[in-house]
Order: sequence, then structure tokens, then C-alpha cells
Amino acid sequence: MAIAVRNLTKLYGTEKAVNDISFDVKTGEILGFLGPNGAGKTTTMKIITCYMPPTSGTVEVEGMDIADRSFEVRKKIGYLPEMNPLYLDMNVVEYLDYSARLHGLNHALLRSRLKEMIDVCGIADVRHKDIGELSKGFRQRVGLAQAMIHDPEVLILDEPTSGLDPNQIVEIRHLIRQLGRAKTVVLSTHILSEVQATCDRVIIINEGTIAANGTLEQLQQDFRGSEKISLEVKASTTNAMTTMYPKFKELLHVESVEYGGQDGDVHKFSILTEKGFDVREDIFKRTVAEGWILMELSRKATSLEEVFHKLTTAETINSTQ
Repeated sequence: MAIAVRNLTKLYGTEKAVNDISFDVKTGEILGFLGPNGAGKTTTMKIITCYMPPTSGTVEVEGMDIADRSFEVRKKIGYLPEMNPLYLDMNVVEYLDYSARLHGLNHALLRSRLKEMIDVCGIADVRHKDIGELSKGFRQRVGLAQAMIHDPEVLILDEPTSGLDPNQIVEIRHLIRQLGRAKTVVLSTHILSEVQATCDRVIIINEGTIAANGTLEQLQQDFRGSEKISLEVKASTTNAMTTMYPKFKELLHVESVEYGGQDGDVHKFSILTEKGFDVREDIFKRTVAEGWILMELSRKATSLEEVFHKLTTAETINSTQ
């Protein structure tokens, strides 16, 4: 197990920033660590990376307790905090050389790792530029190179695409996926599409406690509400509300049917079904029985945005207390 968190609590005065949370991160896994502002994400990451001690509980990284073996743990971790720790008056090579020496890399290994990180992070064209002259995207790449210069087993990335434009986000996302082939990655972000594109598993934290933990598919299944089915049917009728609407409405497990208008002979419907029931086969059979032509039939999956909203809104929280 790359990271093992047990009963972790962090108090600021009387305020519990993190409240008795436990979770594991498997070796070679990319974990998405999600939550609204103030949920406890950054505090948890700072504790894992030995930047601050917990009030209670334990954390082990690669089998080493952060309280007893902090120095060894730091060697195992590459950390990119939300505020990228860059020296703007240094050029890229100077900064990475400095970072490598802080990690104790000797001259031969340093040169090898420096070249590799410049290639992996795509910063060869700017390696001799001052960091202060670089775009936000290139600064993030330099920050990632700094986090990986000592070849750590575990990468902790806090909002690595914050402030980037869409093209830069795609580039950094691709880089994280590449890193995940050889590293254990914990990725904190507010961009939910980023999690869907890069992560193997998701933990959602809210008000200092874990609200959900599982793969995207598991969360979509566990927190799925009513099914929504989009339907387009071709039929020669002048009044779909009287001839077609009732035929779909009477199907078992259908909660509601909404008519979306027509385009020529093609009529559009939106059908809401009871949670956990897939009625697409029944819809198909009904259209065939009526002699209609099925043009489109699709089911909308519960999105990560919907799961996140359900788990972190005041209405949901209050209803579970």
C-alpha cells in the first residue's frame, strides 16, 4: 500500500479541519481527491507530505510512519502544492539543479534526472529562460519537474491545472496520465472532468469527513437517482400527445414522460424512470409493436458533477443528519 491514512484528525483551535478520516491509496493508482473549498483536502495533503503534524491519527507512506520517519517519507514523496514553489529569478535549469541538490542527488545522477525531467515535462525549449518569464502552463510543468526530480514513488498534486487555459489543461492532464503508469498519484482538483479523464478512483471529502470513496462507476451507481432516457421515434401522426405519449407513460417503472416536439415525422421524448430500472428494452418493444421507427434511444448516466453536488450540498448533508 502506497499510502495508509487511519483515523486522521486535525484541529485548528476548536475547528476540525479533518475529522477522523481513514483511506488507502494503492501502489500505482491515480486517486482523485475532491471536495469544496474548506473541505479539508489541502490540510490532509500537507499532513501526508509532512508539512504539518496531525492532531491525532496516523499516516504511513510506503510503510513508513510520518511521525517516526518524516525524513525518509519526504524522500519518497514529490509534492506540488497549489501555490507553486518557484524562484522566479532563477532560470529553469538552475532551479531544477537546486531542487535536485536539496534532495541529495549526486553529480552523475543529477545530470541524468535533470535531462529526463526536462524531456518528460516538455520544457526543453524554455530550459534556459528565467521562470518569471514563463507562462502559467510552463511554470506548472517546471513545478511538476521539481516534484519528480528525485524520482519519488508517490506524487501529491494540489490543483495542478489551476489557472491554466484549456490547451494547457489537456497537456498537463496527459502528463499526469503518463506519470500514473509508474507512480502513485494523489490529485486534488476542482475540475471534475479532469478526474473523469485521469483518475482510477475518487474520494470526496466534505466538512472534514469522507463522503464517498470508490471508482467513478461505483459512485455513479451508488448515488444514481431516476434514470433519464432520451428517445426519438419516427411515426406518421399529427398528435403525438394522444397517440404516442400514453403508450410510453403506461410502461412499468416509468415515472414521467415529457414531449420535446417534432422534426418532420420524428418525435422527441424524455422519459424519467424509477431508480435502478432500465426500461430501454420495453421502450424498444413498444415502438416495434406500434409500427413506429426508433431513431434514437439513449440513457443519461449520472455525472460526477451530480454525485459531487448530492454529497456536498447543505440539503443533502442536513437530510443525512
